[in-house]
Amino acid sequence: MAALFAVSLIASASAQDVELRSFDGGIELSGTLIGFDGEYYRVESIFGPLTVAAQGVTCRGPGCPDLENFVAEVSFQGAPEIANRLFPALIERFAASRNMSVRRQILAENRSVFALIREESDSVAARFFVTATTTDAGFEALLDRSADVVLASRVPDAAEQEAAEASDQGDLSMIARSRVLALDALVPLVAPVNILDGITIEELARVFAGEITDWSTLGGPDAAISLHLIAPDTGHGQDIGFRIMAPFDLTPSDTVIHHATARDLTEAVARDPFAIGIGTLSAAGNARVVDLQGACGFTSAATPNAIKSEDYPLTAPLLLYLPVRRMPQLARDFFRFFESQEADRVIRRLGFVNQGITSAPLSSQGDRLANAISAAGEEIDLGDLQEMIAAMNGAQRLSATFRFEDGTTELDAQSRSAISRLARAIERGVFDGQELVFVGFSDATGAASANLRLARGRAEAARLAVIEAASDGDLNRVRLSIDAFGEALPMACDDDPAGRAVNRRVEVWLR
Repeated sequence: MAALFAVSLIASASAQDVELRSFDGGIELSGTLIGFDGEYYRVESIFGPLTVAAQGVTCRGPGCPDLENFVAEVSFQGAPEIANRLFPALIERFAASRNMSVRRQILAENRSVFALIREESDSVAARFFVTATTTDAGFEALLDRSADVVLASRVPDAAEQEAAEASDQGDLSMIARSRVLALDALVPLVAPVNILDGITIEELARVFAGEITDWSTLGGPDAAISLHLIAPDTGHGQDIGFRIMAPFDLTPSDTVIHHATARDLTEAVARDPFAIGIGTLSAAGNARVVDLQGACGFTSAATPNAIKSEDYPLTAPLLLYLPVRRMPQLARDFFRFFESQEADRVIRRLGFVNQGITSAPLSSQGDRLANAISAAGEEIDLGDLQEMIAAMNGAQRLSATFRFEDGTTELDAQSRSAISRLARAIERGVFDGQELVFVGFSDATGAASANLRLARGRAEAARLAVIEAASDGDLNRVRLSIDAFGEALPMACDDDPAGRAVNRRVEVWLR
Protein backbone atom coordinates (compact mmCIF):
# COMPACT_ATOMS: atom_id res chain seq x y z
CA MET A 1 0.00 0.00 0.00
CA ALA A 2 2.79 2.40 0.87
CA ALA A 3 4.42 1.70 -2.50
CA LEU A 4 1.23 2.66 -4.26
CA PHE A 5 0.84 5.99 -2.52
CA ALA A 6 3.93 8.12 -2.06
CA VAL A 7 2.15 10.42 0.33
CA SER A 8 -0.52 9.98 2.95
CA LEU A 9 -3.89 10.48 1.31
CA ILE A 10 -6.00 11.59 4.25
CA ALA A 11 -9.35 13.24 3.62
CA SER A 12 -12.78 13.39 5.14
CA ALA A 13 -15.09 10.54 4.15
CA SER A 14 -18.28 12.17 5.33
CA ALA A 15 -19.46 13.14 1.85
CA GLN A 16 -17.93 10.21 -0.01
CA ASP A 17 -19.00 6.65 -0.78
CA VAL A 18 -16.00 4.86 0.71
CA GLU A 19 -12.95 5.31 2.88
CA LEU A 20 -10.09 2.85 2.38
CA ARG A 21 -7.61 2.50 5.24
CA SER A 22 -4.40 0.48 5.48
CA PHE A 23 -4.31 -2.06 8.31
CA ASP A 24 -1.83 0.01 10.33
CA GLY A 25 -4.07 3.06 9.95
CA GLY A 26 -1.26 5.16 8.51
CA ILE A 27 -2.81 5.72 5.09
CA GLU A 28 -6.38 6.64 4.21
CA LEU A 29 -8.07 7.28 0.87
CA SER A 30 -11.56 8.71 0.47
CA GLY A 31 -13.56 8.80 -2.73
CA THR A 32 -16.47 7.52 -4.75
CA LEU A 33 -16.40 3.81 -5.53
CA ILE A 34 -16.32 3.34 -9.30
CA GLY A 35 -16.15 -0.44 -9.23
CA PHE A 36 -15.07 -3.56 -7.40
CA ASP A 37 -14.10 -6.80 -9.14
CA GLY A 38 -13.72 -9.02 -6.10
CA GLU A 39 -10.00 -8.26 -5.84
CA TYR A 40 -9.51 -4.53 -6.43
CA TYR A 41 -11.33 -1.33 -5.55
CA ARG A 42 -11.53 1.36 -8.23
CA VAL A 43 -12.03 4.73 -6.56
CA GLU A 44 -12.56 8.21 -7.99
CA SER A 45 -10.54 10.46 -5.67
CA ILE A 46 -9.28 14.02 -5.67
CA PHE A 47 -6.16 12.59 -7.35
CA GLY A 48 -8.16 10.96 -10.15
CA PRO A 49 -9.16 7.27 -10.55
CA LEU A 50 -7.06 4.94 -8.37
CA THR A 51 -6.94 1.13 -8.13
CA VAL A 52 -6.34 -0.40 -4.69
CA ALA A 53 -5.93 -4.08 -3.76
CA ALA A 54 -8.71 -5.16 -1.38
CA GLN A 55 -6.40 -7.45 0.59
CA GLY A 56 -4.33 -4.48 1.78
CA VAL A 57 -7.08 -2.24 3.15
CA THR A 58 -10.31 -2.09 5.10
CA CYS A 59 -13.33 -0.36 3.63
CA ARG A 60 -15.76 1.89 5.48
CA GLY A 61 -18.79 3.76 4.22
CA PRO A 62 -22.12 3.15 2.47
CA GLY A 63 -20.45 2.30 -0.83
CA CYS A 64 -18.40 -0.62 0.50
CA PRO A 65 -19.22 -3.97 -1.12
CA ASP A 66 -19.93 -7.20 0.74
CA LEU A 67 -16.60 -9.03 0.38
CA GLU A 68 -17.89 -12.41 1.54
CA ASN A 69 -20.94 -12.45 -0.72
CA PHE A 70 -19.55 -10.52 -3.69
CA VAL A 71 -21.54 -11.01 -6.91
CA ALA A 72 -19.82 -10.18 -10.18
CA GLU A 73 -22.18 -8.16 -12.37
CA VAL A 74 -21.41 -7.49 -16.02
CA SER A 75 -23.66 -5.97 -18.67
CA PHE A 76 -23.36 -6.90 -22.36
CA GLN A 77 -25.12 -5.09 -25.21
CA GLY A 78 -25.09 -5.23 -28.97
CA ALA A 79 -25.53 -7.55 -31.95
CA PRO A 80 -28.57 -9.85 -31.61
CA GLU A 81 -26.84 -12.77 -33.37
CA ILE A 82 -24.48 -12.85 -30.39
CA ALA A 83 -26.93 -11.89 -27.66
CA ASN A 84 -29.71 -14.25 -28.76
CA ARG A 85 -27.86 -17.17 -30.38
CA LEU A 86 -24.34 -17.50 -29.02
CA PHE A 87 -24.39 -16.09 -25.52
CA PRO A 88 -27.11 -18.21 -23.89
CA ALA A 89 -25.41 -21.44 -24.99
CA LEU A 90 -21.92 -20.26 -24.07
CA ILE A 91 -23.03 -19.05 -20.62
CA GLU A 92 -24.68 -22.41 -19.96
CA ARG A 93 -21.57 -24.34 -20.98
CA PHE A 94 -19.22 -22.04 -19.04
CA ALA A 95 -21.34 -22.38 -15.90
CA ALA A 96 -21.35 -26.18 -16.20
CA SER A 97 -17.55 -26.18 -16.51
CA ARG A 98 -17.38 -24.30 -13.17
CA ASN A 99 -19.91 -26.55 -11.37
CA MET A 100 -22.55 -23.85 -11.54
CA SER A 101 -26.08 -23.73 -12.84
CA VAL A 102 -27.80 -20.89 -14.71
CA ARG A 103 -31.09 -19.20 -13.99
CA ARG A 104 -32.33 -16.97 -16.78
CA GLN A 105 -34.82 -14.18 -16.17
CA ILE A 106 -36.28 -12.22 -19.08
CA LEU A 107 -36.40 -8.57 -18.04
CA ALA A 108 -37.74 -7.15 -21.31
CA GLU A 109 -38.32 -8.30 -24.87
CA ASN A 110 -34.66 -7.84 -25.71
CA ARG A 111 -32.99 -8.06 -22.27
CA SER A 112 -32.23 -10.99 -19.97
CA VAL A 113 -30.19 -11.58 -16.86
CA PHE A 114 -28.30 -14.85 -16.44
CA ALA A 115 -27.56 -15.68 -12.80
CA LEU A 116 -24.68 -18.12 -12.28
CA ILE A 117 -25.44 -20.20 -9.17
CA ARG A 118 -22.87 -22.06 -7.09
CA GLU A 119 -24.24 -25.58 -6.73
CA GLU A 120 -22.64 -26.29 -3.34
CA SER A 121 -24.17 -23.24 -1.64
CA ASP A 122 -27.02 -22.23 -4.00
CA SER A 123 -25.61 -18.69 -3.89
CA VAL A 124 -25.25 -16.28 -6.80
CA ALA A 125 -21.69 -15.94 -8.11
CA ALA A 126 -22.43 -13.62 -11.04
CA ARG A 127 -25.16 -11.88 -12.95
CA PHE A 128 -24.67 -11.35 -16.69
CA PHE A 129 -27.11 -8.79 -18.14
CA VAL A 130 -27.46 -9.33 -21.90
CA THR A 131 -29.28 -6.84 -24.15
CA ALA A 132 -29.88 -7.47 -27.85
CA THR A 133 -29.90 -4.18 -29.78
CA THR A 134 -27.41 -3.35 -32.55
CA THR A 135 -23.65 -3.01 -32.80
CA ASP A 136 -24.11 0.77 -33.03
CA ALA A 137 -26.10 0.82 -29.79
CA GLY A 138 -23.52 -1.42 -28.12
CA PHE A 139 -20.70 1.02 -28.82
CA GLU A 140 -22.87 3.93 -27.64
CA ALA A 141 -23.60 2.05 -24.41
CA LEU A 142 -19.90 1.38 -23.83
CA LEU A 143 -19.06 5.05 -24.31
CA ASP A 144 -21.76 6.30 -21.94
CA ARG A 145 -20.96 3.46 -19.51
CA SER A 146 -24.47 2.00 -19.54
CA ALA A 147 -22.92 -1.32 -20.67
CA ASP A 148 -19.61 -2.94 -19.82
CA VAL A 149 -19.03 -5.00 -22.96
CA VAL A 150 -19.99 -4.48 -26.62
CA LEU A 151 -21.30 -7.42 -28.65
CA ALA A 152 -20.19 -6.43 -32.16
CA SER A 153 -20.60 -7.87 -35.64
CA ARG A 154 -18.12 -5.37 -37.04
CA VAL A 155 -15.07 -3.44 -35.92
CA PRO A 156 -15.56 0.13 -34.63
CA ASP A 157 -15.40 2.85 -37.24
CA ALA A 158 -13.15 5.90 -37.05
CA ALA A 159 -15.80 8.03 -35.34
CA GLU A 160 -16.37 5.39 -32.65
CA GLN A 161 -12.62 5.04 -32.11
CA GLU A 162 -12.29 8.80 -31.64
CA ALA A 163 -15.33 8.92 -29.34
CA ALA A 164 -13.87 6.14 -27.18
CA GLU A 165 -10.65 8.07 -26.65
CA ALA A 166 -12.53 11.31 -26.00
CA SER A 167 -14.66 9.61 -23.31
CA ASP A 168 -11.61 8.11 -21.54
CA GLN A 169 -12.35 4.64 -22.89
CA GLY A 170 -8.90 4.37 -24.47
CA ASP A 171 -7.80 2.77 -27.73
CA LEU A 172 -10.28 0.10 -28.86
CA SER A 173 -7.73 -1.34 -31.32
CA MET A 174 -5.41 -2.55 -28.54
CA ILE A 175 -5.10 -6.33 -28.24
CA ALA A 176 -6.44 -6.38 -24.67
CA ARG A 177 -9.60 -4.47 -25.63
CA SER A 178 -11.25 -7.07 -27.89
CA ARG A 179 -12.01 -10.78 -28.09
CA VAL A 180 -13.12 -12.71 -31.14
CA LEU A 181 -16.01 -14.84 -29.97
CA ALA A 182 -16.72 -16.74 -33.19
CA LEU A 183 -16.32 -16.36 -36.94
CA ASP A 184 -18.91 -15.86 -39.64
CA ALA A 185 -18.78 -14.67 -43.24
CA LEU A 186 -20.73 -12.44 -45.59
CA VAL A 187 -21.84 -14.63 -48.49
CA PRO A 188 -23.84 -14.21 -51.71
CA LEU A 189 -27.00 -16.32 -51.50
CA VAL A 190 -29.38 -17.59 -54.20
CA ALA A 191 -32.20 -20.12 -54.36
CA PRO A 192 -31.13 -23.78 -54.76
CA VAL A 193 -32.47 -23.85 -58.35
CA ASN A 194 -30.48 -20.77 -59.39
CA ILE A 195 -27.58 -21.69 -61.72
CA LEU A 196 -25.17 -18.90 -60.63
CA ASP A 197 -21.93 -20.60 -59.57
CA GLY A 198 -19.66 -17.63 -58.98
CA ILE A 199 -19.62 -13.83 -58.82
CA THR A 200 -16.94 -11.20 -58.32
CA ILE A 201 -17.19 -8.66 -55.51
CA GLU A 202 -17.40 -5.88 -58.11
CA GLU A 203 -20.27 -7.64 -59.89
CA LEU A 204 -21.97 -8.11 -56.52
CA ALA A 205 -21.63 -4.40 -55.79
CA ARG A 206 -22.97 -3.44 -59.24
CA VAL A 207 -25.92 -5.81 -58.82
CA PHE A 208 -26.93 -4.26 -55.50
CA ALA A 209 -26.33 -0.74 -56.83
CA GLY A 210 -28.86 -1.43 -59.58
CA GLU A 211 -26.30 -1.29 -62.41
CA ILE A 212 -26.79 -4.99 -63.24
CA THR A 213 -30.51 -5.67 -63.25
CA ASP A 214 -31.00 -8.83 -65.32
CA TRP A 215 -29.79 -12.39 -64.71
CA SER A 216 -28.74 -12.71 -68.37
CA THR A 217 -25.78 -10.39 -67.63
CA LEU A 218 -24.51 -13.01 -65.15
CA GLY A 219 -25.06 -15.98 -67.47
CA GLY A 220 -28.60 -16.75 -66.32
CA PRO A 221 -32.07 -16.45 -67.84
CA ASP A 222 -33.62 -13.27 -69.15
CA ALA A 223 -35.25 -12.24 -65.87
CA ALA A 224 -35.09 -9.32 -63.48
CA ILE A 225 -32.93 -9.69 -60.37
CA SER A 226 -34.65 -9.34 -56.98
CA LEU A 227 -32.33 -7.83 -54.33
CA HIS A 228 -32.23 -8.67 -50.62
CA LEU A 229 -29.96 -7.26 -47.89
CA ILE A 230 -29.73 -7.29 -44.11
CA ALA A 231 -31.04 -4.12 -42.47
CA PRO A 232 -28.52 -1.28 -42.89
CA ASP A 233 -28.50 -0.39 -39.18
CA THR A 234 -27.07 -3.80 -38.22
CA GLY A 235 -23.36 -4.53 -37.98
CA HIS A 236 -23.45 -6.95 -40.91
CA GLY A 237 -25.51 -4.48 -42.93
CA GLN A 238 -22.95 -1.75 -42.31
CA ASP A 239 -20.13 -4.17 -43.13
CA ILE A 240 -21.72 -4.84 -46.53
CA GLY A 241 -21.75 -1.12 -47.26
CA PHE A 242 -18.16 -0.65 -46.15
CA ARG A 243 -16.53 -3.77 -47.65
CA ILE A 244 -18.59 -4.47 -50.78
CA MET A 245 -20.19 -1.23 -51.93
CA ALA A 246 -17.82 1.55 -50.80
CA PRO A 247 -14.64 0.28 -52.56
CA PHE A 248 -16.44 0.85 -55.87
CA ASP A 249 -18.09 4.14 -54.79
CA LEU A 250 -21.53 2.55 -54.96
CA THR A 251 -24.57 2.55 -52.70
CA PRO A 252 -27.48 0.08 -52.55
CA SER A 253 -30.38 0.58 -54.96
CA ASP A 254 -33.75 1.84 -53.75
CA THR A 255 -35.20 -1.47 -54.99
CA VAL A 256 -33.37 -3.50 -52.33
CA ILE A 257 -35.61 -5.35 -49.87
CA HIS A 258 -34.15 -5.09 -46.37
CA HIS A 259 -34.61 -7.75 -43.68
CA ALA A 260 -34.36 -7.42 -39.91
CA THR A 261 -32.34 -10.64 -39.56
CA ALA A 262 -30.08 -12.82 -41.69
CA ARG A 263 -32.50 -15.73 -41.26
CA ASP A 264 -35.41 -13.66 -42.66
CA LEU A 265 -33.25 -12.77 -45.66
CA THR A 266 -32.29 -16.41 -46.24
CA GLU A 267 -35.90 -17.59 -46.21
CA ALA A 268 -36.93 -14.92 -48.73
CA VAL A 269 -34.06 -15.71 -51.12
CA ALA A 270 -34.51 -19.49 -50.92
CA ARG A 271 -38.16 -19.13 -52.07
CA ASP A 272 -37.40 -16.93 -55.09
CA PRO A 273 -35.42 -18.37 -58.04
CA PHE A 274 -34.68 -14.85 -59.29
CA ALA A 275 -33.49 -13.42 -55.98
CA ILE A 276 -29.97 -12.76 -54.71
CA GLY A 277 -28.98 -11.70 -51.22
CA ILE A 278 -25.90 -10.99 -49.17
CA GLY A 279 -26.35 -12.85 -45.92
CA THR A 280 -24.22 -14.74 -43.42
CA LEU A 281 -22.84 -18.25 -43.64
CA SER A 282 -24.18 -19.13 -40.17
CA ALA A 283 -27.72 -18.37 -41.32
CA ALA A 284 -27.50 -19.64 -44.91
CA GLY A 285 -30.27 -22.17 -44.23
CA ASN A 286 -31.90 -23.52 -47.39
CA ALA A 287 -30.35 -20.91 -49.66
CA ARG A 288 -27.27 -21.78 -51.72
CA VAL A 289 -23.95 -20.05 -51.04
CA VAL A 290 -22.25 -18.71 -54.18
CA ASP A 291 -18.44 -18.68 -54.41
CA LEU A 292 -16.60 -15.40 -54.84
CA GLN A 293 -14.53 -15.10 -58.01
CA GLY A 294 -11.74 -12.75 -58.92
CA ALA A 295 -11.47 -11.05 -62.28
CA CYS A 296 -8.13 -12.84 -62.72
CA GLY A 297 -9.73 -16.26 -62.24
CA PHE A 298 -9.15 -17.06 -58.55
CA THR A 299 -12.12 -18.55 -56.68
CA SER A 300 -12.80 -18.24 -52.95
CA ALA A 301 -15.26 -20.54 -51.18
CA ALA A 302 -16.55 -19.82 -47.67
CA THR A 303 -15.21 -23.02 -46.08
CA PRO A 304 -14.41 -23.20 -42.35
CA ASN A 305 -10.65 -23.33 -42.96
CA ALA A 306 -10.79 -20.43 -45.45
CA ILE A 307 -12.73 -18.38 -42.89
CA LYS A 308 -10.34 -19.25 -40.03
CA SER A 309 -7.34 -18.22 -42.12
CA GLU A 310 -9.14 -15.21 -43.68
CA ASP A 311 -8.38 -16.62 -47.13
CA TYR A 312 -12.06 -15.95 -47.82
CA PRO A 313 -12.15 -12.16 -48.35
CA LEU A 314 -15.46 -11.45 -46.57
CA THR A 315 -14.79 -13.16 -43.26
CA ALA A 316 -16.88 -11.49 -40.52
CA PRO A 317 -15.69 -12.09 -36.94
CA LEU A 318 -18.12 -11.66 -34.06
CA LEU A 319 -16.37 -9.58 -31.43
CA LEU A 320 -16.49 -8.43 -27.84
CA TYR A 321 -15.07 -5.00 -26.95
CA LEU A 322 -14.13 -4.58 -23.31
CA PRO A 323 -14.00 -1.47 -21.11
CA VAL A 324 -10.70 0.09 -20.17
CA ARG A 325 -11.25 -0.79 -16.51
CA ARG A 326 -10.48 -4.15 -14.92
CA MET A 327 -13.32 -6.69 -15.12
CA PRO A 328 -14.38 -9.07 -12.29
CA GLN A 329 -12.41 -12.30 -12.06
CA LEU A 330 -15.35 -14.49 -13.09
CA ALA A 331 -15.91 -12.33 -16.17
CA ARG A 332 -12.25 -12.65 -17.10
CA ASP A 333 -12.55 -16.42 -16.72
CA PHE A 334 -15.59 -16.32 -19.03
CA PHE A 335 -13.60 -14.46 -21.69
CA ARG A 336 -10.78 -17.01 -21.47
CA PHE A 337 -13.35 -19.79 -21.81
CA PHE A 338 -13.98 -18.64 -25.38
CA GLU A 339 -10.64 -20.19 -26.40
CA SER A 340 -11.48 -23.61 -24.93
CA GLN A 341 -12.42 -26.75 -26.84
CA GLU A 342 -15.76 -26.79 -25.00
CA ALA A 343 -16.60 -23.34 -26.37
CA ASP A 344 -15.40 -24.40 -29.84
CA ARG A 345 -17.92 -27.25 -29.84
CA VAL A 346 -20.77 -24.93 -28.85
CA ILE A 347 -19.82 -22.42 -31.55
CA ARG A 348 -19.64 -25.11 -34.24
CA ARG A 349 -22.98 -26.64 -33.15
CA LEU A 350 -24.70 -23.26 -33.56
CA GLY A 351 -23.52 -22.96 -37.17
CA PHE A 352 -20.63 -20.52 -36.66
CA VAL A 353 -16.93 -21.17 -37.28
CA ASN A 354 -14.67 -21.48 -34.26
CA GLN A 355 -11.01 -20.54 -34.12
CA GLY A 356 -9.66 -23.94 -33.14
CA ILE A 357 -6.30 -24.41 -34.86
CA THR A 358 -6.33 -26.94 -37.71
CA SER A 359 -3.63 -27.97 -40.17
CA ALA A 360 -3.43 -29.05 -43.80
CA PRO A 361 -0.48 -30.43 -45.79
CA LEU A 362 0.95 -27.81 -48.11
CA SER A 363 1.58 -30.59 -50.62
CA SER A 364 -2.19 -31.01 -51.07
CA GLN A 365 -2.83 -27.36 -51.92
CA GLY A 366 -2.37 -27.51 -55.66
CA ASP A 367 -4.64 -24.52 -56.29
CA ARG A 368 -2.23 -22.30 -54.36
CA LEU A 369 0.68 -23.33 -56.54
CA ALA A 370 -1.41 -22.96 -59.70
CA ASN A 371 -2.27 -19.43 -58.56
CA ALA A 372 1.40 -18.68 -57.96
CA ILE A 373 2.40 -19.86 -61.41
CA SER A 374 -0.45 -18.06 -63.20
CA ALA A 375 0.26 -14.80 -61.34
CA ALA A 376 4.03 -14.85 -61.79
CA GLY A 377 5.35 -11.87 -63.72
CA GLU A 378 8.62 -10.22 -64.56
CA GLU A 379 9.56 -9.66 -60.90
CA ILE A 380 8.71 -13.23 -59.73
CA ASP A 381 10.71 -15.77 -61.74
CA LEU A 382 11.06 -19.54 -61.79
CA GLY A 383 13.84 -19.44 -59.21
CA ASP A 384 11.61 -17.64 -56.70
CA LEU A 385 8.89 -20.25 -57.15
CA GLN A 386 11.33 -23.14 -56.85
CA GLU A 387 12.72 -21.70 -53.60
CA MET A 388 9.22 -21.37 -52.19
CA ILE A 389 8.20 -24.90 -53.18
CA ALA A 390 11.36 -26.30 -51.57
CA ALA A 391 10.46 -24.51 -48.32
CA MET A 392 6.90 -25.86 -48.49
CA ASN A 393 8.07 -29.46 -48.93
CA GLY A 394 6.87 -31.63 -46.03
CA ALA A 395 5.33 -28.72 -44.11
CA GLN A 396 1.76 -28.22 -42.96
CA ARG A 397 -0.10 -24.94 -42.94
CA LEU A 398 -1.88 -24.02 -39.70
CA SER A 399 -5.22 -22.22 -39.89
CA ALA A 400 -3.80 -19.43 -37.70
CA THR A 401 -3.03 -16.67 -40.19
CA PHE A 402 -2.25 -13.00 -39.56
CA ARG A 403 -3.36 -10.17 -41.81
CA PHE A 404 -2.34 -6.53 -41.94
CA GLU A 405 -3.51 -3.13 -43.01
CA ASP A 406 -2.08 -1.86 -46.31
CA GLY A 407 1.57 -0.87 -45.95
CA THR A 408 1.67 -1.54 -42.19
CA THR A 409 2.48 -4.21 -39.63
CA GLU A 410 -0.81 -3.55 -37.75
CA LEU A 411 -2.81 -6.74 -37.18
CA ASP A 412 -6.58 -6.85 -37.69
CA ALA A 413 -8.97 -7.99 -34.92
CA GLN A 414 -9.24 -11.62 -36.07
CA SER A 415 -5.45 -11.87 -36.33
CA ARG A 416 -5.01 -10.55 -32.79
CA SER A 417 -7.25 -13.37 -31.61
CA ALA A 418 -5.27 -15.89 -33.67
CA ILE A 419 -2.10 -14.69 -31.91
CA SER A 420 -3.68 -15.56 -28.57
CA ARG A 421 -4.88 -18.96 -29.80
CA LEU A 422 -1.45 -19.91 -31.10
CA ALA A 423 0.23 -18.69 -27.91
CA ARG A 424 -2.08 -20.81 -25.73
CA ALA A 425 -1.29 -23.88 -27.86
CA ILE A 426 2.44 -23.25 -27.44
CA GLU A 427 1.97 -22.92 -23.68
CA ARG A 428 0.15 -26.28 -23.60
CA GLY A 429 3.10 -27.93 -25.39
CA VAL A 430 1.13 -28.76 -28.56
CA PHE A 431 4.15 -28.02 -30.79
CA ASP A 432 6.96 -29.26 -28.54
CA GLY A 433 9.92 -30.51 -30.56
CA GLN A 434 8.68 -28.94 -33.79
CA GLU A 435 9.32 -25.76 -35.75
CA LEU A 436 6.80 -23.03 -36.43
CA VAL A 437 7.77 -20.90 -39.41
CA PHE A 438 6.11 -17.49 -39.75
CA VAL A 439 6.01 -16.91 -43.52
CA GLY A 440 5.31 -13.43 -44.84
CA PHE A 441 3.47 -12.61 -48.07
CA SER A 442 2.31 -9.37 -49.65
CA ASP A 443 0.07 -8.03 -52.36
CA ALA A 444 1.65 -7.01 -55.67
CA THR A 445 1.32 -3.25 -55.22
CA GLY A 446 4.73 -1.63 -55.66
CA ALA A 447 8.16 -3.14 -56.28
CA ALA A 448 8.65 -6.86 -55.53
CA SER A 449 11.84 -6.15 -53.54
CA ALA A 450 10.02 -3.68 -51.27
CA ASN A 451 7.13 -6.10 -50.84
CA LEU A 452 9.54 -8.86 -49.84
CA ARG A 453 11.07 -6.64 -47.14
CA LEU A 454 7.62 -5.68 -45.88
CA ALA A 455 6.53 -9.33 -45.83
CA ARG A 456 9.62 -10.28 -43.82
CA GLY A 457 8.94 -7.45 -41.36
CA ARG A 458 5.38 -8.64 -40.91
CA ALA A 459 6.56 -12.21 -40.31
CA GLU A 460 8.92 -10.99 -37.59
CA ALA A 461 6.18 -8.82 -36.06
CA ALA A 462 3.85 -11.83 -35.86
CA ARG A 463 6.58 -14.03 -34.38
CA LEU A 464 7.39 -11.47 -31.68
CA ALA A 465 3.69 -10.98 -30.90
CA VAL A 466 3.28 -14.73 -30.32
CA ILE A 467 6.39 -14.83 -28.13
CA GLU A 468 5.06 -11.98 -26.00
CA ALA A 469 1.62 -13.62 -25.73
CA ALA A 470 3.07 -17.03 -24.80
CA SER A 471 4.77 -15.71 -21.66
CA ASP A 472 3.76 -18.76 -19.61
CA GLY A 473 5.20 -21.26 -22.09
CA ASP A 474 8.66 -22.83 -22.38
CA LEU A 475 9.84 -21.41 -25.69
CA ASN A 476 12.95 -23.59 -25.57
CA ARG A 477 10.75 -26.56 -26.51
CA VAL A 478 9.61 -25.14 -29.84
CA ARG A 479 11.54 -23.38 -32.57
CA LEU A 480 10.04 -20.16 -33.95
CA SER A 481 11.57 -18.90 -37.20
CA ILE A 482 10.61 -16.63 -40.09
CA ASP A 483 10.69 -16.71 -43.88
CA ALA A 484 9.16 -14.51 -46.57
CA PHE A 485 8.20 -14.78 -50.24
CA GLY A 486 6.54 -11.41 -50.82
CA GLU A 487 4.05 -11.46 -53.67
CA ALA A 488 5.01 -14.95 -54.89
CA LEU A 489 1.94 -16.84 -53.60
CA PRO A 490 -1.27 -14.80 -54.09
CA MET A 491 -4.50 -16.20 -52.67
CA ALA A 492 -6.76 -13.74 -54.50
CA CYS A 493 -6.73 -11.20 -57.29
CA ASP A 494 -4.92 -7.93 -56.65
CA ASP A 495 -7.39 -5.90 -58.67
CA ASP A 496 -9.64 -4.94 -55.74
CA PRO A 497 -9.09 -4.00 -52.07
CA ALA A 498 -10.56 -7.25 -50.73
CA GLY A 499 -8.18 -9.36 -52.81
CA ARG A 500 -5.15 -7.31 -51.82
CA ALA A 501 -6.15 -7.64 -48.14
CA VAL A 502 -6.25 -11.45 -48.49
CA ASN A 503 -2.76 -11.46 -50.00
CA ARG A 504 -1.20 -9.37 -47.21
CA ARG A 505 -0.64 -12.12 -44.66
CA VAL A 506 1.69 -14.14 -42.48
CA GLU A 507 1.05 -17.87 -42.61
CA VAL A 508 2.28 -20.33 -39.99
CA TRP A 509 3.90 -23.49 -41.31
CA LEU A 510 4.55 -26.48 -39.09
CA ARG A 511 7.69 -28.51 -39.75
